[in-house]
Amino acid sequence: MIIDLILLFVIAVMVAYMVRHYIFTFHATFRPSLQKSYLQTAGIFEPRVSVLIPAHNEERVIGNLLQRLTETTYPKDKMEVVVVDDASTDKTGEIVDKFADAYPYIKAIHRKNGGNGKPDALNTGLAFSNGEVVLTFDADYYPQRDIIEKLVAPFIDPEVAAVQGRVTVLNEEDSFVSKIVTLDRIGGYRIDQLARDNLILTPQYGGTVGGFKRSVLEQVGGWDPNMLAEDTDLTCRFVLDGYQLRYVNDAECYEEGVSNWRSFWSQRYRWAKGHMQVAFRYLGKFLRAKQFSFLEKLEMTMLLNIYFMPILVLVGWTIGLLAYVFGVNVMLWQFMGALSIITYSTMGNFAPFFEAGTAAYLDDRKELLWMLPALMTSYFVTVLICTKALIALLINRKGDHSWVPTVHNGNGNNFLNNNKNNNRANNRHGWNHTNHNGNGYRYLNNNNRNNSSNGRNHLNNHGGRNSNSNHNNNGRRVW
Repeated sequence: MIIDLILLFVIAVMVAYMVRHYIFTFHATFRPSLQKSYLQTAGIFEPRVSVLIPAHNEERVIGNLLQRLTETTYPKDKMEVVVVDDASTDKTGEIVDKFADAYPYIKAIHRKNGGNGKPDALNTGLAFSNGEVVLTFDADYYPQRDIIEKLVAPFIDPEVAAVQGRVTVLNEEDSFVSKIVTLDRIGGYRIDQLARDNLILTPQYGGTVGGFKRSVLEQVGGWDPNMLAEDTDLTCRFVLDGYQLRYVNDAECYEEGVSNWRSFWSQRYRWAKGHMQVAFRYLGKFLRAKQFSFLEKLEMTMLLNIYFMPILVLVGWTIGLLAYVFGVNVMLWQFMGALSIITYSTMGNFAPFFEAGTAAYLDDRKELLWMLPALMTSYFVTVLICTKALIALLINRKGDHSWVPTVHNGNGNNFLNNNKNNNRANNRHGWNHTNHNGNGYRYLNNNNRNNSSNGRNHLNNHGGRNSNSNHNNNGRRVW
């Protein structure tokens, strides 16, 4: 009887998540969207903006991001870029200083005794910034030229405290793993985030390609350096304080996705462990809060528990298998196989196959559909990752969970430069820190993927204002 109840509970939870994903897919595909209202104010509402970039040993990629930010179309007299060189031992500081000397709106902050992780670096950058709106980008990202206008547009609503843009994988053809990560990102943003925004639920701030109202960010105390998932932690604090978060699907930024299983494990392990930290801290607060409706509490419960799902599935698989091997008459065991197949990828952050498939179709990325069965592989890996993360947290609940910077090799820079020289630049638009080999830039302007470039070819189609190239020798700070 106990085994029956456990299996029934596992199945009920899996089906609940499956229904949730179907609802999200329906709303993101067929229901009216709020996205047009955001675009109507893009370029009209222009507050003072601070762009924060934490960087630790990013010499191979930081120059590309800074150069791209000088090409953005946002008024430079209303914009500042604050780069926090977080105790780098390579040439990151030198590259940042060159940009700070050449562009008066770029500041270089050198933390000689830093290296404590991304949240700590962002808090330092916040202290040296003065924008009404604070945006964040990771050092290996490559944004649209008009992305700032799009990200700040929702802040015209006084109840909006944070905004998240869309992350798009640049190097999807790099490997089997990078294709899986591409499906992950497409499903997570094109369906999950968009549906949450349409349903006036809570789009999740993803740690990069997003931003906040400075007053609210300071009110909640900035980033918590003790949380591995500082982005989800901030999301919860904003929502508990009564503020809204919005998602802008058209504000795309391009990243180099992980392309090997070692990096995949490292990245997902940090995400899982950090997300579990947040669940332990905030789930009870959400359930006790009187300002939320039942549906809002249900959605936040499912969001915060998303990384416990693979563990629950593992429990169900284990009990079902043992019951079968030892001949225990388990009610419903004959349905376990079918339900496991139907809901095998019931983990929102890893883009269930029906979400990923729909998102790939909507993005005109049909060449990725053949990869959908491969999500089973990543899910099995995720089961192990989440189990290890939970064990580590239970053993060392309040201990030190270190933030280790991502290594970017920057190999893709050669491809980016070659493509620009060939006049093809306008055709395409952790903490265990994740290892990146820089290959993402290889695919930025690839002319051979015309069939999949719809929806992304607007990266370079906006005319830019001329950047001020006056020298500024006061842009450096050592702290």
